[in-house]
Amino acid sequence: MSIKDLAQHLNISIGTVSRALNGRADVNPDTRKRVLAAAKAMGYVANQSGRSLRQGATNVIGFTIETNVETKSQGDTFFMTVFDGVQTVFARHKLDLVVLLCSSDDDPFDHVRRVVSRQFADGLIISATQRQDPRIDYLIERGIPFVTLGRSLSGGEHSWIDMDFEGVAAQSVARLVARGHTRIALANTTRGINLSYVFEDAYRAALADHGIAYDPDIVLRGDITELGGYQLCEKLLALPNRPTAVVLVNESLAIGFYRRLHEAGLTPGRDMAIIGFRQSPQARFLSPALTCYRLSLHDVGVELAQSLLATMPAYKDLYPLGTVQKIWPMELVPGESDPPLRR
Repeated sequence: MSIKDLAQHLNISIGTVSRALNGRADVNPDTRKRVLAAAKAMGYVANQSGRSLRQGATNVIGFTIETNVETKSQGDTFFMTVFDGVQTVFARHKLDLVVLLCSSDDDPFDHVRRVVSRQFADGLIISATQRQDPRIDYLIERGIPFVTLGRSLSGGEHSWIDMDFEGVAAQSVARLVARGHTRIALANTTRGINLSYVFEDAYRAALADHGIAYDPDIVLRGDITELGGYQLCEKLLALPNRPTAVVLVNESLAIGFYRRLHEAGLTPGRDMAIIGFRQSPQARFLSPALTCYRLSLHDVGVELAQSLLATMPAYKDLYPLGTVQKIWPMELVPGESDPPLRR
């Protein structure tokens, strides 16, 4: 008998059953009574690995990261700052953060299952969420405290923090259209993480808002690295009707774009308008200055930590946040890479 079986029997979500069994205050009292009565009648016994994690016996929190080509090339500029914010909160409670690296040759779901079976963490922070992510369903089923960096279609109610990809796409397209651009490309990631779907959907919606037809030929996907940007730019330059502007899903792409344009005798901004994503130390040295979006990764880490502690019985009274589902705003930093279209 699993928590999933119990949820199916009661015809309610796994998350609601889990919160009822854990005494969460955000569950209707009648629902809690139904869950507890059914659990007793059906002989439900809590998963022991989940129980160990929920009791907070280790004072360790795990943060899962997939070590693919993209995180290896930019992980130090992104995750280290997030970690600093996370540990700022955990240090108040004598909790330690452990980074759990999932190899590119490993399956992320199997990796999380191994982590849970070893019972050395009180809770988990999951990154690189997939469109459909079995890790989320698995953790909910076992009642294990977790929060995700990124949204997913899986899991129903669970805490997550994600970036405002919709806002970035809408604002970028509107900014470029106002400058006379109508042929606007998108450079996206090849990976199956949910942000690639969210970002492209928002880009398509933004084009439609301005009466611009979606053209799949100028929506390109590649590795989110400098080399990936170089290769994507090369593909755009080879088109007979190349775009006059491009929106990048990540700032690492901009470095490759700038280099390939220079090699072609073209000038970023003048011959192709470019809007990047997140400001980084590398992108700050680009010339002309890159128009991009920035956010406080430290603050994102703080929010992740607090949202996780709100799911843990030992800390939820200190962090009465309930289920946190937050879109993190990003600030536009105007540069010189997206001037008005040259006629």
